[in-house]
Amino acid sequence: MRNLALLSIILMLLSCASEPAIDTVPGPTQIVRLSDSEIKGLDPQKISDLSSLRVAADQFEGLTRLDAKGNAEPGLASKWQISHDGLTWTFALRRNLRFSDGTNFDASLFPALLQRLRAPDTAAAAKALFGNIMAMAAPDTNRVVVTLASPDPSLPALLAHPAMAALPLHRIRDIGDKWTSDRPMIASGPYRLTEWKLNDHARLERNPAWHGGGAPTATIIWKPMDDSLSAMRLFLSGGADIAADYPASRHQWLKEKHPTAAHSVPYLGSYYFAFNTRAPPFDDRRVRTALSMAVEREWIADKVIGIGNIPAWELLPPGLAGEKPAKPAWADWPREKRLQEASALLDAAGFGPDNPLRFEIRFNSSAEHRRVSVAMAAMWKPLGVEASLFNSEAALHFAALRQHDFALSRSGWIADLPTPENFLLVHQQANGGGNYSGYDNPDYDRILAQAIAEPDPRQRQKLMRDAEAILIADMPILPLYFYVTRSLVAPRIAGWEDNISNVHPSRTLLIRP
Repeated sequence: MRNLALLSIILMLLSCASEPAIDTVPGPTQIVRLSDSEIKGLDPQKISDLSSLRVAADQFEGLTRLDAKGNAEPGLASKWQISHDGLTWTFALRRNLRFSDGTNFDASLFPALLQRLRAPDTAAAAKALFGNIMAMAAPDTNRVVVTLASPDPSLPALLAHPAMAALPLHRIRDIGDKWTSDRPMIASGPYRLTEWKLNDHARLERNPAWHGGGAPTATIIWKPMDDSLSAMRLFLSGGADIAADYPASRHQWLKEKHPTAAHSVPYLGSYYFAFNTRAPPFDDRRVRTALSMAVEREWIADKVIGIGNIPAWELLPPGLAGEKPAKPAWADWPREKRLQEASALLDAAGFGPDNPLRFEIRFNSSAEHRRVSVAMAAMWKPLGVEASLFNSEAALHFAALRQHDFALSRSGWIADLPTPENFLLVHQQANGGGNYSGYDNPDYDRILAQAIAEPDPRQRQKLMRDAEAILIADMPILPLYFYVTRSLVAPRIAGWEDNISNVHPSRTLLIRP
């Protein structure tokens, strides 16, 4: 009898263990989101990957935050004021702010957060992003004063980064890095982490102490799904509400079969090839321009890539370039006219049938990069150009770029912030090894420096456009298209707003009744 009772208890325990502890499928009060990778860490000042940052942004709020359209708005601060010179920003905090464990905090928290961010022991990946901040002070419990080295209209967007969100320093002082093991984690934003099963899911529940009241949806489940095809299949089967990506090869099919679910949106990223301007033949602007003129960008974006990318003749993506993009005048010429002018430029530079232009196109391992390289090489053949291909894995590829060991190489840029300077500063001579092309134009550097020092937003934007126009006229890079993001969103989800930053905070999402 005793053995029978023991067997019954064991069977009951096994039965309980075989069932999921918590439901992780879409429900009436629960949104399931698929990220494209597993969370790498939980401390917002020690992470840099997108999946971790998205989960952190759900849990931690800063002086500002990003709305459904990716724009900065008041967060823990209710408003801010800017000095006439654009160098001093004063943020007024909301009253009676508390962490999820009930601990109160005030303005004095934020200078301490910046100090922790910059501490060597923190090894913050985002530390360099905040380099323009000279000082952060709390003159009283309700105000935070930020002093900048140069004007920065994008400061509200920067301060929305999870690295400068309100973290529970009171708990961190007590137990150090173990604070991220607390369940629930102590949070300052709309949600708090209550469960994390590695390679399975992370569960976020409403933060009862959040200043905004209860978040619209009670529970958010984040599931890692590094295979975009598997993510698409899970989404289509009803196992998820949102997928962060889907295969490029399925784009047209999804647009036909699930047009309301598939979202392909321009992103804060430019895809281009970099010329090595330090040595022949690409130290000659005529040669660079000739090759650029012969490239059919629309065909590459539509036929070679085919996922809704926007052809690019300039560096700045739509939304950052202003009303007048730096598109060259020849971009609208018929192909024959462009080829004639390109041939004349090459001839003036000393290249022709008796001395054909020969060089190597370098790219890192990817079917997409190979297809683009093959397409460009074919487009240059009418000019008598002989372009060979060289492929290497990513680490070797970018090491070669930093060491200037290339002629023409696949490159590109995805911005940290939605600002023109985040793209333009890459091509300054002062950027050193990061300026892959070796571009060096004092006029470009001077106008860009003027733009960064300009406090007036309109004049600043104009100067940024002027700098970009110089860059595109010199053509140290060959722009091809702007990146897009691909997402799947279920019809039952409301509040999703397509935007160039690909920002979609969980607190802005609703379940339709």
